[in-house]
Amino acid sequence: MMPRFFYSLLFYLATPFILLRLFWRGRKQPGYRQKWRERFAFYSSPSLRPSQMPIIWLHAVSVGETRAAKPLIDALLEHYPDYRLLITSTTPTGYATALELYRHEPRILQTWLPYDLPGATRRFFRRFQPALGIVMETEIWPNLLFDAARRKLPIALVNARLSSRSARAYARITPLIRPALASLAAVAAQSEADANRLAILGAPRISICGNLKFDMLPDPALLKLGQDWKKELNRPVWLAASTREGEEALLLDLQRKFPEPRPLLVLVPRHPQRFDTVAQLIGQHGLLFSRRSQGLPDRDAEVWLGDSMGEMPAYYRLADIAFIGGSLLPLGGQNLIEAAAAACPVLIGPHTFNFAQATLDAIAAGAARRVQNVSELGEEIAKLLVNPTKLQAMRESALAFAGKNRGATELTLCLLEKLLSRC
Repeated sequence: MMPRFFYSLLFYLATPFILLRLFWRGRKQPGYRQKWRERFAFYSSPSLRPSQMPIIWLHAVSVGETRAAKPLIDALLEHYPDYRLLITSTTPTGYATALELYRHEPRILQTWLPYDLPGATRRFFRRFQPALGIVMETEIWPNLLFDAARRKLPIALVNARLSSRSARAYARITPLIRPALASLAAVAAQSEADANRLAILGAPRISICGNLKFDMLPDPALLKLGQDWKKELNRPVWLAASTREGEEALLLDLQRKFPEPRPLLVLVPRHPQRFDTVAQLIGQHGLLFSRRSQGLPDRDAEVWLGDSMGEMPAYYRLADIAFIGGSLLPLGGQNLIEAAAAACPVLIGPHTFNFAQATLDAIAAGAARRVQNVSELGEEIAKLLVNPTKLQAMRESALAFAGKNRGATELTLCLLEKLLSRC
């Protein structure tokens, strides 16, 4: 109890600064300021009033987790027609993604996850009284999990992953984290390595169910859009997907080094609030560019800035090859599964600890290649763009890799059915 008491005390003391940061971030992302009272579990929206239907609650932090949860959410809606689903988010982009995906689904409720303050978690559970809680990936909130256990509410950690770096960080606060993990009713880990790290920290009842992201099938309409772009542009294209701050300058330097006529670089930053900043950076590098928001790129454009949301499958289908961002610098990498599902060959940098198993498996399957630095990235792009046979082999390997690893939704649903049957 004492570690959680001091954790809660520090959280309360930090609350004014958390609010300041929330409103500061709202300058660039207004979503941070919207419905901010819900982050303290104070609700005024009529749509969030209690209903007679029981509720299954699912938490997904941001865009990646929300999209990964879609196959599971769709399966829950189908298997439990008498339940409503409550989706909580932490970031505005995650909130917007859930709203986009389920705007027309009457059984979906949506709100912010409350801050991990004892009063807020109590108000949250009193309002919604869920029959089951599902937390995506690695969200471990001590007060939230303690209050759920006190109410005998089963919580499942699904699509669970834990990098070695995160495991070391959690190990430093074991007295706080171990009781929180021990309260979980079930854990559906992505891989054996994730399961082992979670078990060492104290998570019980762990099953290895695979990665839900493999069950995300790309929208056929977006794949067709990408194919139409490809026909229209009729030139070599390499994609830099989900890039992070610090990487774009390296990639733009690389683009300038390619001999003319240069292949088209499609540059898609990870965070939408950085679109304008990256546009300025492209201009500073002296490269001709167009923005996706203004239509197809000009014929003489050297960079096409992907300043749109929800079109990644189209970008992957357009590209001859994709570099997955967050991996050139020690940021942990981003998900390459979506690229594989769209049959796009992948290059990945040295830093992939956030998606270690999927990356290793993709490389072993021939769907991806690892490069150690931006110089090697340029060499691989140059070699592959003039080798259509190798690119086609990588496309086929990517599709095979994505197909072989599907099935996590079914395994996870079976796990959740056992928990619901106890309620």
